[in-house]
Amino acid sequence: MLDTIKAEASNGRAGRRGGRRAGRGEGNNGGHNKIIQSPWRNLINTYEPIKVVSDEAIERIHDASIKILEEIGMNFLLPEARSILKEAGAEVDETTTRVRISRELVMKYVNKAPSEFTLHARNPNHNLRIGGKNVNFSTVASAPNAGDVEGGRRSGNYEDFMKFVKLGQYFNTIHFFGGYPVEPTDVPASIRHLDCLRDFTLFSDKVYTCYSLGLERNRDALEIARIGRGISHDQFEQEPSLTTIINANSPLIYDEHMLTGIIEMSRRNQVVVLTPFTLAGAMSPVTVAGAIAQQNAEALAGIAFAQMVREGAPVVYGGFTSNVDMKTGSPAFGTPEYTRAAQISGQLARHYGVPFRSSNVNASNCVDVQATYESQMALWGAIMGGTNYLMHGAGWLEGGLCASFEKFVVDVDMLQQMAEYLQPIEVSEETLAFEAMEDVGPGGHFFGTAHTQARYKDAFYSPFMSDWRNFETWRDAGRVDTTTRASEIYKQALNEYEKPAIDPAIEKELNAFVDRRKAEGGAPSDF
Repeated sequence: MLDTIKAEASNGRAGRRGGRRAGRGEGNNGGHNKIIQSPWRNLINTYEPIKVVSDEAIERIHDASIKILEEIGMNFLLPEARSILKEAGAEVDETTTRVRISRELVMKYVNKAPSEFTLHARNPNHNLRIGGKNVNFSTVASAPNAGDVEGGRRSGNYEDFMKFVKLGQYFNTIHFFGGYPVEPTDVPASIRHLDCLRDFTLFSDKVYTCYSLGLERNRDALEIARIGRGISHDQFEQEPSLTTIINANSPLIYDEHMLTGIIEMSRRNQVVVLTPFTLAGAMSPVTVAGAIAQQNAEALAGIAFAQMVREGAPVVYGGFTSNVDMKTGSPAFGTPEYTRAAQISGQLARHYGVPFRSSNVNASNCVDVQATYESQMALWGAIMGGTNYLMHGAGWLEGGLCASFEKFVVDVDMLQQMAEYLQPIEVSEETLAFEAMEDVGPGGHFFGTAHTQARYKDAFYSPFMSDWRNFETWRDAGRVDTTTRASEIYKQALNEYEKPAIDPAIEKELNAFVDRRKAEGGAPSDF
């Protein structure tokens, strides 16, 4: 019997979904049927996060971070921010811009941050829960270049930006946009934010992110997000609807733009993701423990400051500690150090009772094995570190310098597999299948049992990237590799994309606001 099953499998007749790779078949759309993808899910991580270090070690990291803030301090470059900190009780040196914050003051304000909150999308079905055991995936963000196998690597442009927006809307496993997937450098910087945020609103109905690059950009983003949801100013302030990423200028500086972003977003009760960018050996100590202590100090200072602006304003603890290649100085991602740093960051976020942000990253220059195994390492660090808010979930390449269309599709499949991995296993009389085993008995097979026939269509996850045909069939079909398949799939997804509905009155109001702000000159771009 076993030999028969092997023979059937080698002929492509067993478990191959009719001989095609899982999830796809011949059809009229580019030679294939519609892409079979996972449904939209608000994901819950049912597993206990991995504890890389002991509770005692977490306390030691916390104490080291507090010592940094009390004795070394951080430079806050915005006068308004220093005034807020001084009024709250911090020690401020106006001459050097150095701010020192006591242990009691840090924790007084960190403890005011919410542990969980809802992030509201234009489509309420795409609302996100941030914190607790909730897990949410984003697109790649902020890449200066785009790339695919046909067009090669190129400077970010509006056409590619719009393609990524449509892909982010199309794929159900993408929960939100973590920023502009690729920077459209052919749109003038003064009005770029107006076009991009309007297009997020019109061509997607999911949550998106604005950049904190000056007062005008923040205020424009807030108004665009409010108009897009069709709600009042009061309701907008009660329902967080917009996020921004705030990076400390490691080591130990918050600049004017980042501080303005915290102030403007927190005052309106919108989401601030505090993310120090600490590369061990370059921008932080060479040891993981030292780098994490510095990251933690910078994150705590930002979280506390946001609460000084508005108590209870939603924040996310961002962990982005990795290492550099000590031979070249280049950033490295998806390393063992990165993975452990992500998991320790999750421990720290839970220690303070705030949501946790991590990322899916790699340092490869093309969509190859390196890109995949480094991303898998990063994903495992994020998922088993308890991330709630996964940045750069799909499309990141070259250490963030390129948004790749093929990598986007490969990552979507990996994210779908992670989402499937997070689904609980049902253990019941039916799933234990004693009667099926009793029917088959020793030496039989389960293909034809009623138990299998009732479940086989949905029994297993079907990746749309994997090719499960035997070697001969794959060879005769042209030896198509994964990157080539990913290129086909992203184009097919763009063909299948449908613009989500929006109230015409909202679209009119949104366009009027953007047109007026463009006529006024947009925002300064001399930074």
